[in-house]
Amino acid sequence: MACRITELVLDCADPEKLADFWCGVLGYQVLDRDPEGIEIGRADQAPEDRITLILSRSDDPKKQKLRLHLDVNATDRDQSAELERLLALGATRIDIGQSAVRWHVLADPEGNEFCLLKRRVTP
Repeated sequence: MACRITELVLDCADPEKLADFWCGVLGYQVLDRDPEGIEIGRADQAPEDRITLILSRSDDPKKQKLRLHLDVNATDRDQSAELERLLALGATRIDIGQSAVRWHVLADPEGNEFCLLKRRVTP
């Protein structure tokens, strides 16, 4: 037997704002919400098959680079076009000391790092 990742939890000050952002980035929908947070994921997948992102309300400010971050790949356009789309959704370019790399290091509206990789993947 083994474990399987079913949810990723991201603490944040404004779950609604981040849910809007990450739903736009990932093509997810809001699956559940309560006063403490919002769960987003693919509504077209069975609950036992999907990995969801839970945006959990927290008053603790982000103080340093995350030790775990998300990597994303475009599904229907090249990396340059996807970068422009993510920036339009509210992502910002950040420098965490990376040198010349084939991916873009970005931050969501609350400063959580994520990377846009080069390869295109199936949706």
